[in-house]
Amino acid sequence: MIPHVSRHLRLTLALPLFIVASFLPAFAAPQGQTPAPAADSILSAPEPSDVSSNWKNLVGVYGKEKARSITITEREGKLFLIAPFLYAGDNSYFPIRQIGNSSFSFPNPSGPPIQAVTVADGSGHITQLMITPDFHGPPHTTPNAPKSYRIVEPWYFPRADAGSDSAHFYHITPAQPVAELREKALKLSPPEEPGPFRKPDLVELARLDPAIHLDIRYASAKNFLSTPVYTQARAFMQGPAAEALVRVLHKLQPLGYGLLIHDAYRPWYVTKIFWDATPPEGKIFVADPQKGSKHNRGCAVDLTLYDLATGQPVEMPGLYDEMSPRSFPNFPGGTSLQRWHRDLLRRAMESEGFTVNEDEWWHFDYKNWKQYGILNVSFEKIAVGQQSSAISH
Repeated sequence: MIPHVSRHLRLTLALPLFIVASFLPAFAAPQGQTPAPAADSILSAPEPSDVSSNWKNLVGVYGKEKARSITITEREGKLFLIAPFLYAGDNSYFPIRQIGNSSFSFPNPSGPPIQAVTVADGSGHITQLMITPDFHGPPHTTPNAPKSYRIVEPWYFPRADAGSDSAHFYHITPAQPVAELREKALKLSPPEEPGPFRKPDLVELARLDPAIHLDIRYASAKNFLSTPVYTQARAFMQGPAAEALVRVLHKLQPLGYGLLIHDAYRPWYVTKIFWDATPPEGKIFVADPQKGSKHNRGCAVDLTLYDLATGQPVEMPGLYDEMSPRSFPNFPGGTSLQRWHRDLLRRAMESEGFTVNEDEWWHFDYKNWKQYGILNVSFEKIAVGQQSSAISH
């Protein structure tokens, strides 16, 4: 996906609390392949219980100033708050006591409990927290101690993540119309690389197993450009990576989960469109076309889990392409079940040679990506025979 959130943002917020048809050969598992380990080998703990929708609406990140953010999380059926700036830099989990449907309190380091209320929009989505007046923050003990706060009027903390609204993923206004950028990008070529590289071996993922479902966001308007960029909702990876992904799936199926693919191989011209469409201040979120990306090499995949029984995507601590602190694979917020889902996906992927992107819980790179060059072949030119009848979400 959109590759890198700034290092400074990550260090501040990741709290420790935390071309052609011949490219497509028939897919077949190697003879004598070692059976996949038992599914329980990727489990680290029993599946936790779910929590109420009210709690799911509340957990998240509040406060858009890096030095003054509040994270609310659920652990073992209890709500906690993380707010180092209120506790002299202490990153501990402080318990929350609910007072009413929209109010709660938490420990005060220098007096009575701090009280806060939530503010919601017309749809019920919480948009901000408000700490009520008369809270005294940590007192000065040394000349270099953190500031003490005297709240004489309501102190608002706007929501800094997408909340529980699935429509709130990362958006930009393209610098130029995407149709114009596509026309220009298709006339260009990727940067030259010294090589040598393995011969491309792109495999269509949906053909490998019916439990691989698709939700290709860049083939719809549900992406950061708010317009389709791909002409077909399809997903491809290099053969070894595709085989590894099927082994991941077979480890997850006994646990009741399938794989939902958002993106995989991405032609270089699309990376060029992303770069040119993104304003200067947003380029930290997209890959530089002069360097290419692992998606361009057919060795990266953006994905999540879905429930085999219902066919519905599972809940994660953050949304796909959200681009907030919730995107970090070690983000300590969310609910226990959401983190359990995220960590299960990560363990399953890592067990077969994938590495999670340090800024995106959904983005995984296959271990041999350096063996492949940057590709710029459109989906239409890779296709052979009829298009697969993949289940799309």
